[in-house]
Order: sequence, then structure tokens, then C-alpha cells
Amino acid sequence: MIFEKINTVPTSDELLDKSFRRATRAMAGKTITGRKTALEANESMVLTAANILTDNLKNIVRRFPTFENLPPFYYELADVMVGVDDMRKSLSRLDWASAKIHEVAREHVGKMRKSRDPLPVRKQCFGRLSSIIGSISKDLLFLNEARNKLRKLPSVHDEPTIVVAGYPNIGKSSFVTKVTGATPEIASYPFTTKGVSIGHFFVGNDRYQVMDTPGLLDRPMSERNEIELQAITALKNLDAVVLFIIDATETCGYEIEDQKRMLEEVRSGFKLPVLVVGNKADLPQFRELDFVDMKMSTATGEGIEEVTSTLIEMVKKAIEEKGPKEEKEEKMPWDDL
Repeated sequence: MIFEKINTVPTSDELLDKSFRRATRAMAGKTITGRKTALEANESMVLTAANILTDNLKNIVRRFPTFENLPPFYYELADVMVGVDDMRKSLSRLDWASAKIHEVAREHVGKMRKSRDPLPVRKQCFGRLSSIIGSISKDLLFLNEARNKLRKLPSVHDEPTIVVAGYPNIGKSSFVTKVTGATPEIASYPFTTKGVSIGHFFVGNDRYQVMDTPGLLDRPMSERNEIELQAITALKNLDAVVLFIIDATETCGYEIEDQKRMLEEVRSGFKLPVLVVGNKADLPQFRELDFVDMKMSTATGEGIEEVTSTLIEMVKKAIEEKGPKEEKEEKMPWDDL
């Protein structure tokens, strides 16, 4: 996944401790016999400490992704979770600190070469380096928190997708399992109380992913907070269709009318093709509903193959009609809430 290669971001104290310990080792074993050897030893300490700091800061910046190149889905989720602009600012300050440390080290090496005693100059330099690192202490903490949050995102591929929606206990997870032929991957998700089920299946050489997002698409929009609504918005960036499952027996504990209202919210909110399927067709309580497109039973497997084939054709058609992805994002109905 995109954010997995981001290593733990050290604190300012950890960076300084590492650099000064390495600087001390660089001087260890050197015999000071006069000004020349003292200059060489102190110069080595300054350059070693500065190199450790600049290298570490550059590595932190390099391991964060270039946000402009992120797939829109991940860009929006990253923006929702931690704020892309805030990350850019913090990374920019680390870049500044790296360049400033290099400048300060070179400046003090020059001063040491002109001074009678290099020790006070070296101490002065270490004080400046500590001050620079201290000035980005909050940025380091923020970037490590961002890294920890971003690593929890599920591995969602930029490929044809079936997003499964509907109230709890209607057979969404069972559908994912049946279609993918195996237990789907359960990935942590920052906006849900449960993990996202993500399964995959192939049709020829084409791979499709099936997503069930409990905690996001299983209750009315009016019950969601702003972050959850924005997370839902991110899903529109996938080449996707929505499978909205209706429990036509009401054994899930939700009445048909409640399920129908949430269906309309999903239709108006996602602006994606929606296939409405009545589940639990094997039960005697099953009702034929005029707003349902197809029926199936995730318990017996009845109708699942036909539903899946229909979804595949809908995805293909949606991709053809969509054409190249536009950079400008569509405004969603809940954006002004």
C-alpha cells in the first residue's frame, strides 16, 4: 500500500541524541596534540552531527509520497485524515531545516579554522543545530502521527470496483465471500468501527475488487459525522458501481421503507450506477419489491452469479462512459452540511 513505506518519524530529541552520539564516536580515539588535531577532531564532530541530521530529515521527506501523484481516492482520504496541506507545510519545514543545518555547519567549520580554540565554536554550532531541530519538533510529531494514521488505510486498488451498501445483517459480507471464493481481506479503516472487507476475483485477465465498508455504508447519511461523509466522498474516485442489498424479509431488523430511504440517499450521494438486489430469496418471508432490480440468496448461492455478471457489465459501461478521469472533483450533496 502507498503509505506502508513511510518509516517511523523520530522526535527532535531522538534526532539530536543520534547525531551527537555519532559525533562523539567520530572524535573518540583521536589524540589531541595541538591546535591542528583539535581542529580536525571538532570539525569532524560538527560535520558528522550535521550529516546525520540532514540525511535523516531528507529521508523523512523522501519517504512521504508526492501528493500530486496520489490516486484521487487516497489523496482525499489523506486530506480527510490529516490534511494534505498541513503535511506539505511540515515537510517543507523539514526541507528548510535540512538546508539550514548544512549552512550552519559549514559556517561554523569556517569559524573554527580561524579561531585559536575550536571547542567553543563547536559548542556554539551544536547549540544552533539543537535550536533548528527544536523549531521543527511539532512538525516531526505531526508527521509521525500522520504516518501512523495513513498506514491504517486499507489497500484499495485503482481497478474496477463493486462497493456493497445496505443496512447491517443483510448479507453484505456473505456476498463478498461468495463472489471472491475465499475469506476476504479484512483491513483496518479509520472511519469505521469494523474492518473493511475487500475481496478480489478475476474475469479473464481483468481483476475486480469487492468492498464492504461497515460503519460507512450501513446507516443513513444524517447519522454520519463530517469526516465519515468526506470518507464516503472519496469512494466516488474509484471506477465503481454500487450494489445496494435489500433484506426483503426484514429479518435484519430494519423495515423495507427504512432500507428504501437509505437507498435513495446512496443514489443521490454517490452519483454512481446502483444495482438494487433483494437478498434472502430462500426464506418464506421474502417479498417481491417493485424497486428491486434482481434477487438472490447469499445463504444458498441462488442468483449470485447473475448479479455478479450484471455488476461486471455495469462497471464496464461506467468506465467507458466516464472516459479519462477528470482532475476537478464533483461537488457532493453533503459538502455543505
